[in-house]
Amino acid sequence: MPHNVLFLMTDQHRTDAIGCYGNPHARTPNLDGLAESGTLFRNAFTPTAICTPARASLLTGQAPFRHRLLANAEWNTGYLTELPEGTPTFSEALRGNGYNVGLIGKWHVGERLGPDAYGFDGPHLPGAMNPILAKEYKAWLAERGLPEPAITDPVRGTLPGGRPGHLLAGRLRQPVEATFEHFLADQAIDLLRRYAADGRPFHLSLHFFGPHLPYLIPDEYYDLVDPATVELPASFAETFAGKPEVQRNYSTYWSADSFDADEWRKLIAVYHGYGAMIDAEIGRVLAVLTELGLDDDTAVFFTADHGEFTGAHRLNDKGPAMYDDIYRIPFLLRVPGAAAGRTDERFVTLTDATATILDLAGLDPDLCPDARPAGCPPDGRSLLPLVRDEPVDGWRSELVAEFHGHHFHYQQRMLRDERYKLVVNAESVNELYDLVADPYELVNVYPAPHLAPVRRDMLRRLHTALTERGDDVFARWMLAISDLDVPLANSSRSDFGSLE
Repeated sequence: MPHNVLFLMTDQHRTDAIGCYGNPHARTPNLDGLAESGTLFRNAFTPTAICTPARASLLTGQAPFRHRLLANAEWNTGYLTELPEGTPTFSEALRGNGYNVGLIGKWHVGERLGPDAYGFDGPHLPGAMNPILAKEYKAWLAERGLPEPAITDPVRGTLPGGRPGHLLAGRLRQPVEATFEHFLADQAIDLLRRYAADGRPFHLSLHFFGPHLPYLIPDEYYDLVDPATVELPASFAETFAGKPEVQRNYSTYWSADSFDADEWRKLIAVYHGYGAMIDAEIGRVLAVLTELGLDDDTAVFFTADHGEFTGAHRLNDKGPAMYDDIYRIPFLLRVPGAAAGRTDERFVTLTDATATILDLAGLDPDLCPDARPAGCPPDGRSLLPLVRDEPVDGWRSELVAEFHGHHFHYQQRMLRDERYKLVVNAESVNELYDLVADPYELVNVYPAPHLAPVRRDMLRRLHTALTERGDDVFARWMLAISDLDVPLANSSRSDFGSLE
């Protein structure tokens, strides 16, 4: 029998801001409860730590280089701004098989096309952050006599020359009941009730824009977490020694050194407050799911498109640095009939969510078999055997991730296993981290002589994986700048290669 799906998603959500992932000071009872009633995936990762490509991967089940939507429209420097016409999506597959399909909240997949273009019910709320000027939100406020948003006490860094930097936080002069997050939860509850009355199976996505910076929240949550309880991330000791210079430039761009330790603790506390506010809104939606008697027929997902630095590595936001802070994501899944309170340590990724959604509907989890080279496995696999504790053959023991730039083109590929992480930077030094000896990725050991066998092995494995996936342009570049003993065949792709 096809299952309903409630898909809850946040933006730039660190795993260590959630109680069930080990933060004793987090105020996330509803997410913690979801973990207690389902499966917590401890090693979940995004295929790329940038909003639009990650969300397009969720929609299509494809790796970013394959669907080719590689950058946010706001900072696009020449990549596609819409998915290629005819790209299969899980939403259209569900709609074609009798599902009601809705999406409330952040879309951020295409520049012009909204969720309705891909079979979703719900408003198109474009942009990277809360679109507080959206006509739907303004009408909702007016109907309830609620005040429009205003902020005081803005927190900004300082750019070179004393110029004001980005807005990072501020006190939102609205009651919680007027926030954009409350509005989104209200819209989702209305659509949930409508779908329940209809009786057909449904997929409902609720995508919050936060806790993406800037952290603009009411006093109740701005002061919820005591900064004295906040520990600075261990990677706050970052020096950028032996690492790509672009990381130090990003630190400058985000004014990381504008704040002392206490100010950073407050910023991190406010970030946790933002997560707590979203958790409360998620609780409202989950309560209505229970009220409607849908718990036993509905799978519930919670995840994020990627993480956020929030001071880790003296950085903010995300960018050209493939640290776990932004590539690891929270991932909770409750499936009717599956055991509760489970933790799974295997590597999973956002495209596994796509395959799982299709599997829950009784559809083929492989959405795009024709988009890959012959013999190349799908970019995602259904998680149902994992949550049902069924035998699974050949589950991945490593992950490949990619990055194509934000603000400017910048190519990176990553291979991560349980012990090591390799990052190949097309224009700079490569990175290798021993995640057992150095879990916070502070020391780049790529040039270390005693790790030369590890380096070569991971370079070879990454090259093989990229080639098999069809990401061969980067694979050819990587081969040319490494010491792998693999011939570089016909690198110009010209007919003259046949004459050699």
